[in-house]
Amino acid sequence: MLLAIDVGNTNTVLGLFDGERLTNSFRTKTDARNTADEVALTFRGLLAGEPNVTGIALCSTVPAVLREMRLMLSRYFADVPTVIVEPGTKTGVPVLTDNPKEVGADRIVNTIAAHHLFGGPCIVVDFGTSTNLDVVSAKGEFMGGALAPGIEISLDALASRAAQLRKVELIRPRSAIGKNTVEALQSGALYGFAGQVDGLVERITDELGQVSAVVATGGLAPIVVPESRSITHHEPDLTLLGLRLVFEKNVD
Repeated sequence: MLLAIDVGNTNTVLGLFDGERLTNSFRTKTDARNTADEVALTFRGLLAGEPNVTGIALCSTVPAVLREMRLMLSRYFADVPTVIVEPGTKTGVPVLTDNPKEVGADRIVNTIAAHHLFGGPCIVVDFGTSTNLDVVSAKGEFMGGALAPGIEISLDALASRAAQLRKVELIRPRSAIGKNTVEALQSGALYGFAGQVDGLVERITDELGQVSAVVATGGLAPIVVPESRSITHHEPDLTLLGLRLVFEKNVD
């Protein structure tokens, strides 16, 4: 049983694979203050009753958490083959940016998975702490992309800086023309972020010429996907799939 671990700035997602089949997944909050022992305690609680882990694939965008993850894996999973996605890990993805080492491991993993599922060129839209648009070439290369503030941190900033505004539930309002403060905020957030993605996808597509798919993933994707005119597929487990593919490339 392969354990895939995707450590993001806000959430950590765990997935269990039996061969190519994802059998279960879990989502916890990411806390950079947690020690290796605390992380192990959480993992053991989530994995209780599951088959034994025989392999681990990990990517992290939080350096402090990655340090504790390394310690936790060496202490509690020392005998389990482990692949950590970082510079030097065999991924099969050429990175066509000015500084390949600064590209987040999650973006490389998403590139692998998207090209595996849809070929290319394609675009991955990852709705997380930030909204990432990753461009994948026809050959499976990571070409670059766009980064924008995420939905939740944007709303948090608005609520903290505007005295009469507050956080609201992210659901579709009655209409784009909000009749009260709550609906106005919902309209601006939901339709505004969908329009942002559609505009960026249009500009990227103009530069590429065509795309085979626009793939949404990330914890906030279900909120925006129904309102987007450009997203063609929703793959909530895209990063976990990519971790499985990287593990297979590195462990015989």
